[in-house]
Formats: sequence, C-alpha cells, structure tokens
Amino acid sequence: MKTTSYYPVIMVEDVAQTVAFFTQHFGFVPRFESDWYVHLQSELVETSNIAVLQYNHPTVPKAAQAKTQGLILNFEVEDVDAQYERLKGAGLPLLLDIKSEEFGQRHFITADPNGIMIDVIQPIPPSAEFAAQYDPSALPQGEGTAP
Repeated sequence: MKTTSYYPVIMVEDVAQTVAFFTQHFGFVPRFESDWYVHLQSELVETSNIAVLQYNHPTVPKAAQAKTQGLILNFEVEDVDAQYERLKGAGLPLLLDIKSEEFGQRHFITADPNGIMIDVIQPIPPSAEFAAQYDPSALPQGEGTAP
C-alpha cells in the first residue's frame, strides 16, 4: 500500500485546549478547524501533522470512544537543549529530565494537557554497542551517528 500521508489523531475531551497547546508550544497551525476536529500542520515542516478529535464524536465508533492514553509523540529537533530551556521556562511538566542516551538520543519528555507524552529528541552518536544495531544505510554518511 502506498500512503499519501500519515499523521496521528489524538482523541481528547477539550479540542480547543489541545489545539492551543500545540500552537503555542510546538509551532503548529490549524489547516482545518471545526469544534470537534482540527487538523494541525507545523509552520516549519509541512510534512509534520497532528489531528485533534473530540473523543466522543459520532464519527468515532461507540466501542472506541475513549481519550487517547499511553501515547508518546516524538519531536526530533536540531537543538534539544534550547527546546528544553524554552519549554521548561513555559512551565510545561517534565516527566523525564534532559539526558543523553547510549542508544543515540539526547532527549526529555513532557506532556500535553491530556497527559499525552511528548519526547523531544536530538539524535547524537550512539555507543558502539548500539551503533551495531542500526542498519548501516540508516546512519548518516561519514558521521557514524544514529538517524
């Protein structure tokens, strides 16, 4: 199957509050807006999209009408330390403080108003042990770093 687009749809109780969070803190803008569904697109990376859906809207099958739980959204950035300081300064919760991982990431985890976790990541060189686990074609040429 060839897909033309892929993005998460997070099901929430308060659509407006969630949209405000992602526009204020992560630079998304609404590309379609209704009171029960909003499609958001990054101002800087047009292929980065998120949709926010009222969890109990009639378009959602009754058996699936529940708020999103247990989800982590990964946002890969160029300068994770700057984003950490910015979001910490904005009062966002820190579920995991900033740290460098042997598997090739420097990151921290925060959350949106619904408790959906957001892992803000910057790729860094992995340890030799973890570098061996990457597909060589996934490593940048000549850098020996994880994707």
